[in-house]
Amino acid sequence: MFVPEQFEMPELATQHNFIREFGFGVVVSHSGSLSATHLPFVLDANEGDLGVLYAHCAKANPFWKNLEGQNVLVIFTGPHGYISPSWYLNKPAVPTWNYTAVHASGTATLLDSKNTLKAVDKVVEQYEPQLLINGDIVTDSIKQKLLAGIVGFKIELNKLEGKLKLGQNKNNLDQQAVYQALSTSNSFDDLALANYMNQLNMIGT
Repeated sequence: MFVPEQFEMPELATQHNFIREFGFGVVVSHSGSLSATHLPFVLDANEGDLGVLYAHCAKANPFWKNLEGQNVLVIFTGPHGYISPSWYLNKPAVPTWNYTAVHASGTATLLDSKNTLKAVDKVVEQYEPQLLINGDIVTDSIKQKLLAGIVGFKIELNKLEGKLKLGQNKNNLDQQAVYQALSTSNSFDDLALANYMNQLNMIGT
């Protein structure tokens, strides 16, 4: 990923937090030809040097069949949106697209049945932990039936790249103008981008 210096997300903790917040990623592999699939991932930051990602996919999905031992790329995308040059106070200007992303690369390993169930539980724990406490909804018998139709895998990370392209190359007044335009938009994506800029204190002051 091309990351100019002013758009870098260099801190490992920030990259990890991004993955936790935007955990639905696209995993790309190359075994004769490029292949990709969309999956929810859960990060264990305490495993390996950079962390380990856990996921599972449908056994009917052929993606997993050549996954063992492969170096794969997982792309996590956060808020993004079109930025109109008409929003800037300083003109002339050109349109652009602001976005946030983390690219995570690592070696994939297929999981056995026991660890596949653990991987499923990690997803549930992250998004709805109450389901692990209340066993009346996701019962053990349902989990066993699920296991017959899924394949779990983990990715031990060896490279992380993060990018926050949020107008850092613009002056404070133009950053404020962009935020104002996004935050008053009717677009869900624009509002999410404005909220994220505010969350990171990346609005010009």
